Amino acid sequence: MMLDIARRKANGRLRIEAATATRSPSMIVNDEQLMASAAQVIEIGRGQNSNCIGVIVSAYGDPGVVHLQESLAVPVLGICEASMVEATRNGRRFGIATVTPDLADAIAARAESLGLSHLYTGIRCTPGDPEKLARDGARLRTELEAAVRLCIMDGAEAVIIGGGPLGEAAEQLRGGFDIPIVAPISSAVELMIEALDKQQVCGEAQA
Repeated sequence: MMLDIARRKANGRLRIEAATATRSPSMIVNDEQLMASAAQVIEIGRGQNSNCIGVIVSAYGDPGVVHLQESLAVPVLGICEASMVEATRNGRRFGIATVTPDLADAIAARAESLGLSHLYTGIRCTPGDPEKLARDGARLRTELEAAVRLCIMDGAEAVIIGGGPLGEAAEQLRGGFDIPIVAPISSAVELMIEALDKQQVCGEAQA
């Protein structure tokens, strides 16, 4: 599903392939899982370095992203970082609607590490088991829509749907509000294309 979203967004501008982590849960729901997933993300990223022109880490919380950004020669983006960059364009205040309350501190820490805490209005989470909810598409959209409205009440001028497995719901909610609803996978693809275009321009200027 996440690969399909990325390819649709790329629309032929990039060839996107997936390398899936096999030692982590299909959905990361707490800090322990987030930290544990970083090792394999780094391993996969290093393994792709010679075969690709950029790496997107599609796990909200960006496990291993900073390490890969410091060690790889190609652009590296996490979907959390990309969504926050997109949400805060033109100085917009942003909130996050998601299903994983146990990741609230990690997400806030990511905003702080990116220098965006002053624009962050906070997180609003859906009730119940996140994995069960993610498997029920209709209920997921309903609960996330309610969380988005709470973010708007908090003062958000853009709202991120925080999570890779929530990608389809994020895309479906985008047209339902008067403010931007940010879909992290799509944000990462667009920012990667921008980064690669900028890299090419810089290369031509140096040639």
